[in-house]
Amino acid sequence: MGHATRTGGGWLTGTTVVLAPEGGAVAAVDVRGGGPGTKETDALDPRNVVRKVEALVLTGGSAYGLDSAAGVMAWLEERGRGVRVGPDPVHVVPVVPAACVFDLGRGGDFRARPDAATGREAVTAAAASELGAPVQEGCVGAGTGAAVGSMKGGIGSASAVLDSGVTVAALVVANAAGSAVDPLTGALYGELLQGRMTYPAEEVHEAARARLAETAAKNGAPPLNTTLAVVATDAELSKAQAQKLAGTAHDGIARAVRPVHLLNDGDTVFALATGARPLAEENPLALNELLAAGADLVTRAIVRAVRAAESVEGPGGVWPAYGELYGDL
Repeated sequence: MGHATRTGGGWLTGTTVVLAPEGGAVAAVDVRGGGPGTKETDALDPRNVVRKVEALVLTGGSAYGLDSAAGVMAWLEERGRGVRVGPDPVHVVPVVPAACVFDLGRGGDFRARPDAATGREAVTAAAASELGAPVQEGCVGAGTGAAVGSMKGGIGSASAVLDSGVTVAALVVANAAGSAVDPLTGALYGELLQGRMTYPAEEVHEAARARLAETAAKNGAPPLNTTLAVVATDAELSKAQAQKLAGTAHDGIARAVRPVHLLNDGDTVFALATGARPLAEENPLALNELLAAGADLVTRAIVRAVRAAESVEGPGGVWPAYGELYGDL
């Protein structure tokens, strides 16, 4: 996984690429938001011919930012990675599904948005990343200009090794029209559902509410948004099973953000399966363990995104971070 981040001079956006192992991974998608911006997602339908993809793109820039996928396609084509369409090994068409978040103008310049060069930078960073390297979180890549309600959003990740030995991980771009914070207490919804029950002091919460109201008024009407996620596993899944995983993972967004899946959200979840570990064939319900974990990890990843975010104040608006408002609880 790799990021390309653009800040300063009117920029507040970026692109994140999840690069599959060479040879590709089974992929699927589930879209629940009312205003999605996507590319090549129809190819992931279990009824269609594409079996595996080499990369996924998450990007800022709304629909304009989907141009970043072209840079990823070019990088893959140069390496002969993609769907073989001719007799020569270099005759490939890389299928690169992509989804975007709305962050236009948040750096001050409406025309400052990712392009093919941004996508190439992100996929190059992904290729250079060592297996198991820590995931850079916060205001990076596609999360650079993200906002959750009136607060700053960003990139978050979480992972777990299940009792079966299967690994499941989630990467989230938290950029929602709804809020991640309980308005009565200031606690993060996602942490309440994880049983952490961390409550800020009442005076801290009142000060945070006043600051958020002030910044919301300064920024004007809430813009379009979108939360994106990738749930990846080393399990061997069919495209249909991967699609079920993507769909169930949306529950993780609903646990951490309220309201969710609105008309001005484009909430989209991808699933990736590398196929290194077969599921137990004798157990038709073996997938359940992954479904439950996927949703839980998306919730955890959103919490991490909100906590890792840093405040932004510039010509495009003001978005205080949860850490600045509530401290390190």
